[in-house]
Amino acid sequence: MHSKKTVLAAAFAAVAALTLSACGSDGDSADNAVADVSAGTESKPATVLDQPFTKPDLVLTDTHGKKYDLREKTKGKPTLIYFGYTNCPDVCPLTMSNIALAKRALPKADQEKLQVVFVTTDPERDTPASLGSWLNAQDPDFTGLTGDFPTIQAGARQIGIGIDPPKKEKDGTVVSMHGSQVIAFSPKTDKGYVLYSEDTTAENYTEDLPELVKGETP
Repeated sequence: MHSKKTVLAAAFAAVAALTLSACGSDGDSADNAVADVSAGTESKPATVLDQPFTKPDLVLTDTHGKKYDLREKTKGKPTLIYFGYTNCPDVCPLTMSNIALAKRALPKADQEKLQVVFVTTDPERDTPASLGSWLNAQDPDFTGLTGDFPTIQAGARQIGIGIDPPKKEKDGTVVSMHGSQVIAFSPKTDKGYVLYSEDTTAENYTEDLPELVKGETP
């Protein structure tokens, strides 16, 4: 197993919400999207939370244009939640690709149990249709959600993830600032107990997903 560290969820949220990843259409991305709450400690791909997060109370629109109640739809299911956007040139597609690769290594029954939810941080451009097309290229079973920005931002804050409205630069580049954490929620408690940084590899996810699907700490 790869190394992990345990932190308090409240302490993490206080710091992580202030640490964002800048993704623009020019391909630039800020480093260290996930805050390290342990000064002087080597950054690890996964953090086991001592006090798990409660699943966000979010009701948005899925890629089929239908209402999607996050808590209701994912209740009792192993769930990975990520906030990002489809025009991101690097971190977002790589994260989804890594998860998709790891998911395919699971037994078929476990693949069907796992819920992967991608919530856009750029709802103006990420329509249900465009979001659905982008996610379908990653994994057709991934769930994409969009809606109004204030609702999305508030939902992200519930699990310590900070996002800012997309901003157009003078050169026309659209930059979206968002935390790049993936949070795993247990099928047993519906609590978010493991957090993954943008440095997490497909191999890391492949190693952990079998335990996450069962609601165990990897």
